[in-house]
Amino acid sequence: MRKYSNNRMEELAAGLVAGLPRLKKGYLDSAESLLRITEPDQSYPYDFVVYRLTGYRRRNKAGSDAGETISGKDLRGDIHKLILDLCDSFDLPAGQYSETVYDIPALARHFSVTTKTIQRWRRGGLPTRKLVMPDGKKRLAVLESSVQWFAHSRRRQIERSARFSQMTESQRRYIIRRARRMAAFTQCSLAEVARRLARKTGRAVETIRYTIRKHDLEQPEEAVFPQMAVPLDDQEKSSIYRNFLRGTTIPQLAQRFRRTRGSIYRIATEMRARGMLGRLISYIYNPQFDLPNADELILADKDLSVQAAEKISHPAARPPPDLPPYLRSLYDVPLLDAQRERAMFRKYNYLKYRSDRLRQQINPARARTAQLKAVETLLLQANAVKNQIIRANLRLVVSIAKKHVGGFQSLFELISDGNISLMRAVEKFDYTRGTRFSTYASWAIIRNFARSIPRERYQLDHFATGQDEVLDIASSLKTYDPNEVNLSELRESLDVVLAQLTPLERSILMDHYGLDEAGETHTLDQMGRRLGVSKERVRQIELAALRKLRGILNPKDSGLMR
Repeated sequence: MRKYSNNRMEELAAGLVAGLPRLKKGYLDSAESLLRITEPDQSYPYDFVVYRLTGYRRRNKAGSDAGETISGKDLRGDIHKLILDLCDSFDLPAGQYSETVYDIPALARHFSVTTKTIQRWRRGGLPTRKLVMPDGKKRLAVLESSVQWFAHSRRRQIERSARFSQMTESQRRYIIRRARRMAAFTQCSLAEVARRLARKTGRAVETIRYTIRKHDLEQPEEAVFPQMAVPLDDQEKSSIYRNFLRGTTIPQLAQRFRRTRGSIYRIATEMRARGMLGRLISYIYNPQFDLPNADELILADKDLSVQAAEKISHPAARPPPDLPPYLRSLYDVPLLDAQRERAMFRKYNYLKYRSDRLRQQINPARARTAQLKAVETLLLQANAVKNQIIRANLRLVVSIAKKHVGGFQSLFELISDGNISLMRAVEKFDYTRGTRFSTYASWAIIRNFARSIPRERYQLDHFATGQDEVLDIASSLKTYDPNEVNLSELRESLDVVLAQLTPLERSILMDHYGLDEAGETHTLDQMGRRLGVSKERVRQIELAALRKLRGILNPKDSGLMR
């Protein structure tokens, strides 16, 4: 159903649409009769509206809707919507009416105006219905009585439209001839040609534009703008959209591609919609999202933000004394308690759920800017909630990063890596399982550090307490007894120590001793030819790499191979 201006009218419309099909034709006739007597500047009792539509007079009884009125302006708009909703709910043949029934093109011919003029009349109050026409197709139609009523109430508007829209055949030929000359010699777009001819002929710009477009569609071999009759391919549309994003204006693009401004705008909207449909929107689903009052239940809480939490009195957290000054401000942000944390994660995922559901209703070829803006607004709101969650947990990243300082990465680099893990954890965290986010995020951050920081930081103690076979293999990576050494542990240990070498050193050792998965060995001469260095240089690099490994595994013996 369509969106109604008045909630009571929306409830009434839902009841009428769900009613018996045999009664709906009567509802349609009653709705148009009510429309004809409704004045925009007056108000009407709701009971009066119900009676005029259904013939049912409600008993007088006290209640919240007793004496409720509806403004005439809202009532007229809602009646138009009610008529169309009723028509959508069942099939009504045009033959059931004893009067003449016009479809939109027939009505335009009747008044000698364009179909766009008829659409403007519809917006101005002309009642239309969706009827099954004699050809079996269901489309918009107007009753003769509706036309007469509208013509009587809008006489000046109809006369003005007919006067400005009528055009003789010779005038059409003149417009096409002048438009062809302009397009050929001045390289003007359709919009510019229409504006110039409108000033010269005294016709409306839209009339000139419609005349040229109609000619090109009916006679494509003699089209004034033949390129407009050929649909643009995806590459051309992408080019237009890229230029639009770079700041090229719509008139400039219309001039460059010899298209109308409206077509350029539609292309930009279509490509924008395609980009939105190709974007991944992931969320953690919750059955509460489908409740009728989900918005009120999930979005109405105004105390979910970190700013609101800051207003609650709480003991200030004391930052560690060795923390850099630019990180101390993180400890001014309060942590989230369990209830607020669950509420914020629910809101975050619900906003993304709503944006995804709304996005699925978008057809790129018919996308509206309002639809795209609604999806983008929801995503911006979700991102704002995500930033609040991240801000409240940044100190967690700092505390974990401080414990892993000492390798090749500085504290700032560790915090940067940890922040990325924190952002990903927000997207993947399922708050319905009852786990606190700090637990889940700590695990994600530590796991990321385990990948990015050299692994020997976590296993160095093991090497110093009994893993002597690793030292033997590092100093002579050629011989070991498979029966005495666990191969998986050996591979893990090798990966740990080899990670400390430069790529060139690691490559030489792995190729020389066959330490990769293939197990193939190569001579120093073969590796020298591959690397473009001498055989002796390869040997020097290998010895330096072995010394480095021995120094890592047993610093006391690091000078034995010098």
